[in-house]
Amino acid sequence: MNKANQQLPFSDLIKSGEPVLVEFFATWCAPCKALAPTLKHLSDRTGDKLKIVKVDIDRARPVATKFQIQSVPTMILFKDGKVVWRMSGVQSIGKLEAAVKPHLG
Repeated sequence: MNKANQQLPFSDLIKSGEPVLVEFFATWCAPCKALAPTLKHLSDRTGDKLKIVKVDIDRARPVATKFQIQSVPTMILFKDGKVVWRMSGVQSIGKLEAAVKPHLG
């Protein structure tokens, strides 16, 4: 799992060749912490077919505002820079896999 590379603009990050799952989180968010092992498991299962990025809403307010993040955790799946799936709250590994599988190469 990758943390957003602060040197790479967010718009370039989500336009990468593989799908990008962005988790908008906050350090003070207990559900976000609960979701972390599930995202790690998803990363292990998808390998290099899916990039998983964590974005701290308190440190990246312009990005969080642009995507109208109202609650955390919120996950958005981008494919070629476009939103193809979005969900808020803690999700099961099965639900996350079902969401990303159609978009994997």
